[in-house]
Amino acid sequence: MSDIIQLLPDHVANQIAAGEVVQRPASVVKELLENAIDAGATNIKLLLKDAGKTLIQVIDDGKGMSTTDARMSFERHATSKIQKAEDLFNLCTKGFRGEALASIAAIAHVELKTKQENEELGTCIKIEGSKIVSQDFISTGKGTSLAVKNLFYNIPARRNFLKSDTVETRHIIDEFQRVALAHPAISFLLHHNNNEVYHLKSSNLRQRIVAVFGSKMNEKLVPIDEKTDIVNIQGFVAKPEFSKRKRGEQFFFVNDRFIKSSYLNHAVVNAFDGLLEQGAHPSYFLYLTVPTSTIDINIHPTKTEIKFDNEKALYAMLRATVKHSLGQYNVAPVLDFNRDANLDTPYHFKSNSKTASVPKISVDPDFNPFKEVEQKEINFPFKREKNTQSWESLYTSVDTIENQPNETLFDHQQEEKTQKTFQIQRKYVMSLIKSGVVLINQSLAHQRVLYEQFLESITVKEANSQQLLFPVKISFSSAEIEMIYTIKSELENAGFSFDEFTKDSVTIKGIPVSVTESKITIILEELLNDINLEVPDASFSHFDVMAKSFAKTLSIKTGTLLSEKEQESLVNNLFSCKEPTVSPFGKATFKTLTLNQIDNLFNS
Repeated sequence: MSDIIQLLPDHVANQIAAGEVVQRPASVVKELLENAIDAGATNIKLLLKDAGKTLIQVIDDGKGMSTTDARMSFERHATSKIQKAEDLFNLCTKGFRGEALASIAAIAHVELKTKQENEELGTCIKIEGSKIVSQDFISTGKGTSLAVKNLFYNIPARRNFLKSDTVETRHIIDEFQRVALAHPAISFLLHHNNNEVYHLKSSNLRQRIVAVFGSKMNEKLVPIDEKTDIVNIQGFVAKPEFSKRKRGEQFFFVNDRFIKSSYLNHAVVNAFDGLLEQGAHPSYFLYLTVPTSTIDINIHPTKTEIKFDNEKALYAMLRATVKHSLGQYNVAPVLDFNRDANLDTPYHFKSNSKTASVPKISVDPDFNPFKEVEQKEINFPFKREKNTQSWESLYTSVDTIENQPNETLFDHQQEEKTQKTFQIQRKYVMSLIKSGVVLINQSLAHQRVLYEQFLESITVKEANSQQLLFPVKISFSSAEIEMIYTIKSELENAGFSFDEFTKDSVTIKGIPVSVTESKITIILEELLNDINLEVPDASFSHFDVMAKSFAKTLSIKTGTLLSEKEQESLVNNLFSCKEPTVSPFGKATFKTLTLNQIDNLFNS
């Protein structure tokens, strides 16, 4: 039998490696931004076209590369970060595997321009599918510019798996935010289709958070600062009243590297115990600094998961630190057995060095507690009036009641109507049918009703809009404003009317008839979160996501008391729907119990 095992060609091996390293345009953005940071850049520009599918370009003012290094950087496992295996446990840089650029070059058209400060000319290399097309000397500024064009051009099946531009842009912005938040001293610029999304100047940590998430974030932040032998914890948590229904603004950084850790997240949530509503999630931006020898960051291809040597100690310290800060800034009640706040000296006494004056005491030597005092000598603060009404008048004669006609006494006892529906525990509506009963989940049923109504008004009918007497201005982050702007036409079809878009706010002058003014912010926040969930649909209809989001937000909730008329209306509207059996999210809206099934409950 002939031999069947053979070595893969380099370009095929690179394409396979690209499957791990480059999952979507956001993966390329992460690698290129981290390379720019490792190069010592102080200004980094990220330019995108068509959510990175057409162009991803990162320009930095770092130290650049020599001609040899520029060529070597596209070879597999070529890196300047490590020389031996032990270096993996003492890493202070971002990229270290040496496979990112080789993987990217295998599935895209890449153009690299780079120059070191002490060189007169720089180097330009063009690569297409791992093949070097050209290499020339060029005149360029210090630093590196790396453009990745036509991502997955030679793997069409992989390109077809990419989501819509809105979703892919959201992933890119997520990666951009993580890198920008980890390095507030570096200036970042993000342009998408020639529109400026972010312009972040060099600043401190608090200013960077506010610049990324909008000016309203500043009032929400509670500072965290704790230094111990095994970990330094800095950053901010948001006040409990600003918690969110979705896990959005939750950031952990370890040694300036973004990580995901459900274990540490549990520690933070535990510190908020008793301060959050059911289902709410706290926002936080926490920066942990630990010795590099105590962590292993090489356990996941994306390097977002880290293994700690002393997880239990970190958990306890993080929980205690967050809890202490919430109490210190009067966000949460705190017990301190070492100090009585009532005994604290007022600050103006401290500064003016005043001493408390001795109170004066006056004594009446003629006071006799046994001396009788005439009633007239006592001064009452009010005059007593004698009740001229006889006490018997408080009681009504029994005869007057007995003599009243029966119809006035028993007006409420009218002929009973047959009730068709009953509400159970303010959660279910029970309706009688010939074969038994139907149990309807009031919230899920209302979601189905609203979903079909919204979908029809958005796609078939012209949605009715109500103009607001005073336009409402709502603050969002730059990324959220960008997303709202991309679905502006769909929102207008739904009945929204916009007045003005700025970098961190949107002004709304009209809303759908079925929406109340107080619900506008909630609806838009829920809609943005739902779009981020990536509905598994190749066409990715914003209309469908929008109708589902509106229905979920505006539907009646469990615990809402419904009148008999409201119950009947819900039942009738549900069974008038095209798909009454399931909610927009695939859950059953009702269950039927026949008389036989009910009888079996008692016969078993």
